[in-house]
Formats: sequence, C-alpha cells, structure tokens
Amino acid sequence: MIRSAAWPADATGVDVDALTAAAGRAGSTPSDRLALARAVAVTTPPLSAGTAGRAFVTLAAVAAVDVALARTVEPHLDALGILAQAGVAVPEGSTWGVFAAEGPGVQLTATPSSVGDDSVVLDGTKPWCSLASSLSHALVTAHVEDERQLFAVDLRQDGVAPHDEAWVARGMPDVPSGPVDFDGVTAAPVGGPGWYLTRPGFAWGGIGVAACWWGGAVGLARVLRDHATQRPDAELLRVALGAVVTDLADAEDALADAAARIDGGQETDWALLAQTVRSRVRRAVDAVRTRVVSAVGPGPLTSDPAVAARVADLELYVLQDHGDRDLARIGRMVLDRGGVAW
Repeated sequence: MIRSAAWPADATGVDVDALTAAAGRAGSTPSDRLALARAVAVTTPPLSAGTAGRAFVTLAAVAAVDVALARTVEPHLDALGILAQAGVAVPEGSTWGVFAAEGPGVQLTATPSSVGDDSVVLDGTKPWCSLASSLSHALVTAHVEDERQLFAVDLRQDGVAPHDEAWVARGMPDVPSGPVDFDGVTAAPVGGPGWYLTRPGFAWGGIGVAACWWGGAVGLARVLRDHATQRPDAELLRVALGAVVTDLADAEDALADAAARIDGGQETDWALLAQTVRSRVRRAVDAVRTRVVSAVGPGPLTSDPAVAARVADLELYVLQDHGDRDLARIGRMVLDRGGVAW
C-alpha cells in the first residue's frame, strides 16, 4: 500500500494484509467496530516520536477497507496515545473517544468536586461526540474559567445523556456523532489547563485523521482500477486512473514526510505542518472522489452498497477540514511566524 520513499522505517513493519483481512471481517455495528479498535490497539503502539509512520499506515490501511471503521479506530488509538503521554492508566477492556469540538450556543464546564481529590464535575453540553452511546470512556475538553482542559470521563455514569437521534447524516450513519448532555458527571483531569491543545501530539493526532482520509481515497481508487481493468480499451478510465494515482501519491508524500519528521524528532512548527498536511490531503481526496464518481458513473453508487457508503462516508469525514478557513489559518501562521523556505 505504501510507496513513498519518505516513510520512516517503522512504517514498513505494518502488516497491511493482516489489517485488511481483519477490517474486512468486522461487522457494521458500533460494538463490532469497537472490538476491532481494541484488537488494533494491541499491536499498534501509541502515537509518539518513533511510532508515527506505523500509526499513520495502520489507520490508512483500515480506512482503505472501511471508512466508518477507521472513524471508530482512530479516536480510540488517539485517546490511548494521549493517556500514555499523560501517564494515565487505561482501564482494561475500555473503549475511548475524544470529544474536543466546540459549537455555538453550547459549552461544557468543569468545577472542582466536593470529594476533596483532584476530580471535577462536568455540566453542560458537548457537541460532535462520536459513538458516545457505545463507548465506555472518553477524553473530553471542558472550560475551566478562561482555559480549556482535558478530562477522562466514564460515560456509563448517571448524568450522561447522548443524543443519537440528532444524527441524521447519510455518511457514516452507524457512527452517530450527536451532542451529549452532562449533568453533574465526575471526571478526572488529564494534564493541566491548556496541555491538550499545546502539546505536539495534538498536531500529530490531526495528521492521523488525514491518514484516514488518504486511506479512504485509496479504497475508492481501487474501485476505479477494477473498472479500468474490466474495460481495458476505455481511454477515459485510464485518464481518470492516472490522475488518481498522482493525487494519491501527493497525499502519501505529505503524510510520509510528516511521519518522518515526527519519528526523527525534528524541531518543527507542528501546528503549521499539521494544517498544511491536512489541507494537502483534503485537496487530493476531494479530487480523487470527484474523479472516481465521474468516471464510474451512477451504477456503483446506486447498486453497490459498499461503494455508495464509501463515497458518502469519505465526503463527510473530510469535512473535519474546514477548507478555505483552514487555508486562511495557514496564511496567518506564515505571516505571524514564517515557516516556509521561500
């Protein structure tokens, strides 16, 4: 699956064939996918300097089979990496999400508990909480006065109310990501105020999401390749396939270079790198999706559930990148602190 010469050596240690087989056997229910997430975590070390290549290729290989499965595996692995960085033990058999989004009109706040330890009480609403009704635990950002801090919370407590009914998306319908209400819910701090958002691992995790996008596009490119194989005289299919090959190579090079920088311990503006990689991969994935859909026509989208799901899932997933707003963010960072050779 990997071709770029920029990948660090540990990336080649991923057994892509075994991952592909395991992902292909996973069912479509949240419990099935979470079981696969736990299994992948056993053989995938937490994301850190030295494991980035392995982590990114693992996520991409899963996404190439099932985008929604990768959307389940990625936050579980991300949470385990965050907890490892913070030196926090993980309950055996637990399944994790990371709920860090903010939304207009809602806010989650943390106040010290009355127990006397360092625990807090969470109150309010958190938007975009994927699989909250199926997970055992989550890492949640909450407001502590003027700062945001990360907390570990057991989602099986009284006072946790997920709203799966708010999720009406046609992409990833089995990965509900509605809001969750918290009413007097106990949680434990993971790092101090601001730690979660300022550590290098925050940027690295964002690149991991982009690896899922790339993997999802690889799976879609395989659909196009199959069509081109069946119609060897169709020149337009060969044109489309050639364009897709180049787009995917560009995205892979961006991810491989980022993994090499992380694993090599280079001094880097991680926020700028992460946003640049995500925008490059988003651009390539959008091009691949558009090209493949146009080339294969409506047949697979209306008769093949796997292809139809992949297109819808991937289209929704890449919207975690904010398009022109994120490009403007790159521009602001460059103007403020440089970061480009030219």
